[in-house]
Amino acid sequence: MFRDLGEYLDSIKARDPAPRSRWEVLLYPGVLAVGLHRVAHWLFKGELFFFARFVNHFSRLFTAIDIHPGAKIGRHLFIDHGFSVIGETAEIGDNVTIYQCVTLGGTNPTNGVGGKRHPTIENDAILGSGAQILGPIIVGKRSRIGANAVVTQDVPEGATMVGVRARPTLVQVEQYQEEFTPYGTPCSEVFDPSTQKLEILQCEMEQLQKRIAAYAEGRDKADDSDAESKRDSA
Repeated sequence: MFRDLGEYLDSIKARDPAPRSRWEVLLYPGVLAVGLHRVAHWLFKGELFFFARFVNHFSRLFTAIDIHPGAKIGRHLFIDHGFSVIGETAEIGDNVTIYQCVTLGGTNPTNGVGGKRHPTIENDAILGSGAQILGPIIVGKRSRIGANAVVTQDVPEGATMVGVRARPTLVQVEQYQEEFTPYGTPCSEVFDPSTQKLEILQCEMEQLQKRIAAYAEGRDKADDSDAESKRDSA
């Protein structure tokens, strides 16, 4: 048990440069919220719903993070800061990172049957600040949801989603291969809802300009090589 706890704290330190030791990480509200959720979920599975809710409300009071006792959470979930909401039928995989003010919300079934109402977040996904993931959708492995994005459709594996409603954005291969990107944002800009479309276009323009520059550099090298070949043959 202590080894598992140590691995969990180390996984958070690897994603957050702020703490100097494991003891600091133990004070994080997200760590406390996940720990109390384990207790609440155990009570929920035992159909002790009142006590599960009691633990849930106690946790929300002290951490500002509301995780329904029925939610299924994998290993090494890192909730950085608070004010996030995770619904009853949400499922979260391993090594997922959630920043502040994120909602894993449900939809109201038209047929009156509860069922699966909340998202499934697969392994290594990053949910940026203010992201709203709504409905029984799947957010694929290693995907990134940018700040303030509103996601209502399935997200492919490795995709980066930005905007309202969220859509994929161009990401360089080097960035895709990175182990971790804080806040899940694909560019240096902070996505402000009031200027989000402009920022997305600027991001795409930057990516295109880099590709054009790389293509032009490759053409120049090819021309130089051809010129050398002609001189040698002459």
